[in-house]
Amino acid sequence: MMRIVKGLIKLILFATPLVVIAVGVAMLWLSRSQAPVSGSMAIAGIGGEVSITRDENGVPHIKAPTRADVAAGLGVVHAQERLWQMEVSRMAGKGRLSEMFGEATVGTDIWLRTMAIDEAAEASLGVMDPETMAMLEGYARGVNAWMAREPRAFSSRLPPEYLILGYEPEPWTPADTLIAVKMMSISLAANLDEEAMRLGFARLGFDETEMADLLPYLDVDSPPPMPDLAQLLGLEAGDIGEAVTVVDASASFAEIDGMLGTGASNNWVISGDRTASGKPILANDPHLGLMAPSIWYLAHLEVTEEYDEPRHLVGVTLPGTPVVLLGRGNDIAWGFTNTATDAQDVFIERVNPDNPDEYLTPTGWTAFGQQEEIIKVRGGEAQSFIRRWTRHGPVFPASYKNFDKLLPNNMVAALQWVALAHDDTTASIAPRLFDMRSVEDFQIGFDVFVTPMQSMVVADTTGTIGLVAAGRVPQRDPANRLMGRAPAPGWNAIYDWRGYAPYQAVPRQTNPESGLIATANTKIVGPDYPLHLTFDWDEPYRQQRIETLINGAAEPQTPEMSRDVQADIFSPAFAELKPRMLKMLEGKALSDSERQLADQLARWDSSMARDQAEPLIFIAWLRQAMIRTFEDDLGITFRGWFKARGKVMVRLLDGKTARNWCDVKGTEEEEACDQIMAEAFSAAIAELSERYGEDASSWRWGTAHYAKGAHRPFSEVGLLRRFFNVEVESGGGPFTLDRGRTQLQDDADPYANTNAASYRGIFDLSDLDSSTYIQTTGQSGNVFSRHYSDFAQTWADVQSIEIPATDVAEPEGVWTLTPG
Repeated sequence: MMRIVKGLIKLILFATPLVVIAVGVAMLWLSRSQAPVSGSMAIAGIGGEVSITRDENGVPHIKAPTRADVAAGLGVVHAQERLWQMEVSRMAGKGRLSEMFGEATVGTDIWLRTMAIDEAAEASLGVMDPETMAMLEGYARGVNAWMAREPRAFSSRLPPEYLILGYEPEPWTPADTLIAVKMMSISLAANLDEEAMRLGFARLGFDETEMADLLPYLDVDSPPPMPDLAQLLGLEAGDIGEAVTVVDASASFAEIDGMLGTGASNNWVISGDRTASGKPILANDPHLGLMAPSIWYLAHLEVTEEYDEPRHLVGVTLPGTPVVLLGRGNDIAWGFTNTATDAQDVFIERVNPDNPDEYLTPTGWTAFGQQEEIIKVRGGEAQSFIRRWTRHGPVFPASYKNFDKLLPNNMVAALQWVALAHDDTTASIAPRLFDMRSVEDFQIGFDVFVTPMQSMVVADTTGTIGLVAAGRVPQRDPANRLMGRAPAPGWNAIYDWRGYAPYQAVPRQTNPESGLIATANTKIVGPDYPLHLTFDWDEPYRQQRIETLINGAAEPQTPEMSRDVQADIFSPAFAELKPRMLKMLEGKALSDSERQLADQLARWDSSMARDQAEPLIFIAWLRQAMIRTFEDDLGITFRGWFKARGKVMVRLLDGKTARNWCDVKGTEEEEACDQIMAEAFSAAIAELSERYGEDASSWRWGTAHYAKGAHRPFSEVGLLRRFFNVEVESGGGPFTLDRGRTQLQDDADPYANTNAASYRGIFDLSDLDSSTYIQTTGQSGNVFSRHYSDFAQTWADVQSIEIPATDVAEPEGVWTLTPG
């Protein structure tokens, strides 16, 4: 026996170093999947030499004779740094994620395949102008050249994710770029959720005043009364399913719901009459889902021979595309926020009871479009489903948004959406940006921008400031009293779209008297504006806060003052709610420790600082209050509706709701809101004690509200998450300018910061080279790179870097591309 034991010990002593060596060798091999800092490459099809000089932050300065060649250079750089991110984006758009990730993404693939985004992208290639096609082809040429290269000795040709998953990429195509552009519309989609929720509320028997308690309109809006949805659509009212704690089929679409409608943003532009430099100042911070690597990649592009002078673009690019989407040129700077225009309508289609392959139209029964789709599943058997569509658009999977529970058996839901257009010219903005020299050029040149509609502020070096909300606006019949707020009967022609508004009619401003244009996803037009954009605007807290801070400043504006506005962590919504909620605790039986924490909240200034406990206590209280107030009434619709809603809670606590939502269903007594708020406070303290320990003095908002830059797919793999996720403590909250949206419905991690300022840019038009930029992680998507997460803390501290459009003094490395 001892001989066996001694033999095992010797084997372990011999084998362990071998394992360590093998792991070390494998890590070294994977680490060399990073692109060398310098090199050269011959590429067939480019017209002249392209230089790529990286600065100390890993930002490439790409110089080329033509726009097509600079696109090729950007294609090489994106492939070097973000190839896996690009792969996930295009495979998502094609509904092929399960080929990489297996069973977990089948539901996501079914939804995305149903939308047929790839078909729309392929069709849109036919409407691209020659300049755009040249850039799309040049970009694909650069990406493919990098993927097809011979790797250096002892290194992987592909990033680590490909090797870990054993996956080989296909060549990049111009259609793949258009898919990447369309996928941006997914995160900025607006109104689908509200339509589905109102359908659910109608099915529960709520009237329009009760729906307005849950989804209130802005005070400045006066929508027409909606028709009775139950009567309009032939719905029964009553119980529609089990409690929200039951996991139903819609859970398979959780990833899609995490993508849809998650975008928000701030931007503003200040006239030179109000600035220290005498020239405009422009600032922008789009709020999107956090990920690792960041959704954005910083770059400087320079075209040297197509114009009478070198033309520059500096800002953030979207990996997979050759577009500097946000940033500045030689003479202008610009920034976007999501307008949230209602560019989606859900139509309820009635199925023929005698022929399930037909649906009802205003002229009678007609056949569904149908096609069998095969989803290949990594590690499993392929799955098939029938994709269907109507004259309005794709038919949703039955269980999506619980449509199978909300609708009778003889009805399905279809989606009409601007983003699915087959004549989408949005990518044509890529070459045009190099041409723009003035606000007027910008406002005219964005007529090709189709989706998603954006509120774009712009300034030029002559001192002009302006706005244009570019994108297609569906026009609806004046007799359509739904106006996009709820699903419409597909068999009634009154609810069909009547084309799109002419580009000349979209909102725009130039040099307003106030000297300030600011947008933050709430209403951007006055009562006399003739077009209908939406009734589902964001709550106006951020918009009002921007105007308060900028208009309240006594001294002339500077870029540093705009940075302070971007960094603002005061929560107007929580400042409005706090005294109302604390009043509900008066006279209630709280423990000594609970009373001390309530007193602590009373002294709190409503700032969401990461080193304080009060923001965490308050949002946990709000979370428990919303659950206890609304969960029993909303049933299976609750989780889709559940997020921090300031105006809803103010209305509730002021006693201005159409019913007593605080009354708990199934109890004999009628509960009042003060009772619910007290119970919620105690529940919140108990929850925080369980999550973060009994010592409340150690609770910190930043600990709970860490910025969750999730890698796809390794954020779901315990050990790998530690290496691939980019996580850093962050301040702010759902209503602050330094925004940090939480997922309160996520019981496991309800306070993590999942949607925030994905990029910040500030531009003083008196000196565009001093403009500042930052994104959330780092330039590289390769986990072994020192630039994988080197921006994270800088971003969390609301600091930034400069990217002058000049030669790099101390380059990190230089690549040269030559015609091959």
